[in-house]
Amino acid sequence: MSANLVTLDQFLTLPDHARLLGLDLGTKTIGLALSDVERRIATPLETIERVKFKQDVAALLKVTQKHAIAGLVIGLPLNMDGSEGPRVQSTRAFMRNLAPLTALPIVFWDERMSTLAVTRTLLAADASRARRAAVVDKMAAAYILQGALDRLARLESDGNEPEEDWATE
Repeated sequence: MSANLVTLDQFLTLPDHARLLGLDLGTKTIGLALSDVERRIATPLETIERVKFKQDVAALLKVTQKHAIAGLVIGLPLNMDGSEGPRVQSTRAFMRNLAPLTALPIVFWDERMSTLAVTRTLLAADASRARRAAVVDKMAAAYILQGALDRLARLESDGNEPEEDWATE
């Protein structure tokens, strides 16, 4: 395992006022979400159209530099029963290849139901199919990042005792 693949509680030691970047890694796009400097609120940022690994990573690292990112929260698409399928393997492979190219700490976050939850929200807001397609990936990234931010806040207030049920290594 790469040295910069960490557990969520290790994010408690990041510098104050440093942002986190959430990623929803899809086969065609990478949805990105940005935390505020207090690491309390996740906001959808943008979607990177996937081309080839080198270009995808170049675009991703450009965003991390532009926003002074201190850590990455990557959605891990576990199956509903918690098992790992081909999408998890693909996500882990992407991160194994990315890890040597950045010093940023990286944590996986269980993303089950994120796209479904976002799609339901967009349907409830009567968003058109085209609008949903345009924003679902970055909104899913925000949903993933918000889950991690909420857990970080609980870790801070609970005396930093990690729970293993939501964050995954």
